[in-house]
Amino acid sequence: MLSLQNAGKRFGPRILFLEANWLIRSKEKTALVGANGTGKSTLMKVLTGLESLDYGALQQTRGMSIGYLPQEGLQLAGRSVFEECLTVFDEIRDMTREIEWLSGQLAELDHTSPEYDAAAERFSMLQERFHALDGYALDAQVGGVLTGLGFGKEDWSRRTDEFSGGWQMRIALAKLLLAKPNLLLLDEPTNHLDLETRNWLEDYLRTYPFGYILISHDRYFLDVTIDRTVEIWNKRLSIYQGNFTSYLKQKDERRAQLRAAYRNQREQIEHLEAFINRFRSQATKARQVQSRIKELEKIERIEIPEEEPAIHFKFPQPPPSGRMVVEAEQLTKNYGAKQVLNGVHFSIERGDRVALVGVNGAGKSTLIRLLTGVDAPTAGTVRLGHNVVSEYFAQDQYKVLDGDARMLDDISRAAVKVPESELRSLLGCFLFSGDDVFKQLGVLSGGERNRYALARILVSPSNFLLLDEPTNHLDMRAKDVLLDALAAFSGTVIFVSHDRYFIDRLATRVLEVENGTVTSYEGNYEDYLRRKEAQSAAVAALDTAAQARQTESAALFVQPNATGANGADEPDSATDRPRRLNPIKQRQMEERCAFLEEEIPRLEAAITQTEEQLGVYVSASETQRLVAELDEQRAALTALTTEWEDLTMQLETQATQNM
Repeated sequence: MLSLQNAGKRFGPRILFLEANWLIRSKEKTALVGANGTGKSTLMKVLTGLESLDYGALQQTRGMSIGYLPQEGLQLAGRSVFEECLTVFDEIRDMTREIEWLSGQLAELDHTSPEYDAAAERFSMLQERFHALDGYALDAQVGGVLTGLGFGKEDWSRRTDEFSGGWQMRIALAKLLLAKPNLLLLDEPTNHLDLETRNWLEDYLRTYPFGYILISHDRYFLDVTIDRTVEIWNKRLSIYQGNFTSYLKQKDERRAQLRAAYRNQREQIEHLEAFINRFRSQATKARQVQSRIKELEKIERIEIPEEEPAIHFKFPQPPPSGRMVVEAEQLTKNYGAKQVLNGVHFSIERGDRVALVGVNGAGKSTLIRLLTGVDAPTAGTVRLGHNVVSEYFAQDQYKVLDGDARMLDDISRAAVKVPESELRSLLGCFLFSGDDVFKQLGVLSGGERNRYALARILVSPSNFLLLDEPTNHLDMRAKDVLLDALAAFSGTVIFVSHDRYFIDRLATRVLEVENGTVTSYEGNYEDYLRRKEAQSAAVAALDTAAQARQTESAALFVQPNATGANGADEPDSATDRPRRLNPIKQRQMEERCAFLEEEIPRLEAAITQTEEQLGVYVSASETQRLVAELDEQRAALTALTTEWEDLTMQLETQATQNM
């Protein structure tokens, strides 16, 4: 499909990559990885034709289509969201108009004329292509992709220029997915997506019929969407088969092999140089010395590029809080007529690392602001525990920074006891290196200031951290530093993140915000998903069982024919009467009825016990668990009682007929 041959690219005087050979085959799912500044985005632009190579060649199969999503900079205007997405089907829409015109022509032309034959042939060809392109389902395709990317139906008719930059990128991504180019080039496609939308995109890409190349700092996203990894390292392209985790393992093995080869080569060079130096002045050894010199000159020296130093930053541990950190009771929040939270109750204890999850707009950020006191609740209370000092990192945290302060001076004032060398290493990990640390905060972009604000929190944390999207604008290295620091933190953390790997590694508990309620799940995100899947399976099983019971009850009675043989079975009235029950079915019904008559009192006793437990307050989380258990018991009681009543009625009807 697409190939690089001995390709090279400079950025000013600096070489990004050289002698790059890469054959991009059809349907390959590839990740492009490398340290910041190695040229990943530049290489993407080369592949899409936006930039040229300085060396080598790029060859492309004729007729191949390429779709490119940059990190930022797209701005759409002039149409509604739905109409903008439909523009990718301009060929099909033109085809629709021509088919309609040809239909009119065929109705008017003489069936025996050459013009009619030409129009009919053209009409048939267009119809076949229209069907092949699934032209009848354009609206459904657009609606499915927009819904998957988080656009509600009320957004479809809004103009694209009403949306922020992040949503503009979603619209651009929707157009690419709908266009289905032979090769998708996606540079950080998950930057502006929430967790649920990322999950949808993962599923979409797994079934994408063509190939794609991804740049992403989301490890989990890469693991489930790719089967090959291409790394820019040491100004060369290295290709690894397998997903991202496999790449990391192979990379370590290759590095170990390279270091071993380097050591062997150094030993060989030192041995040759020692021989040359020892016998250079001896005429009898001149031929051997010249031979060693030529051998030395022919050696292609192995280079070990400097590795980025690993940063292992530890929080200065804060003073401990009480066991109960925060407790919410009947917490309600309205914005005008819109209710975001309704009667929420939960508690968070010391040492908890809580992930807030839920669809975009469910109220995760609202809940964090209520817990920090930034917003006041409409009703209910939020109580902080003993000696709890909270610190809040907002998505727009950069707004509270002193724009006139220099970065290094500002972070030094926040961490008086941390050496400057350690502070500079930390800032370097958050992509501030060299003279960047002397810049005034006001000249940084919003994303850069947010990165700095997060680094600043790390050096002087409180014992209760509330972090809203801390992983935005961070690369993998910075995420690892943050993750390790939070994992070793002795305080309490509640956070919102759309990075699946980050949540799985950090969370010890998940709070799901959904439809104005908050539900607690112990464990990480994987555990939460398993619980949700089990709940969905249980609900589906109950529905299936209920349908089976209805079918079975209906089958117990056999409806007679309108008229029997010789008229002997003709009913007594216009309404057909059911015949007698099959004795086996009747016995099964009687046994089931007897079982229910024993089970219903046991369930009623369990409900009474749960109600008594609710009368003794232990904690908000225990109360929440008991309320959920009580709801399940009452629902089960209702179902069993309804079934018992149906069976009893059928048995009584049968008894009446037998009399």
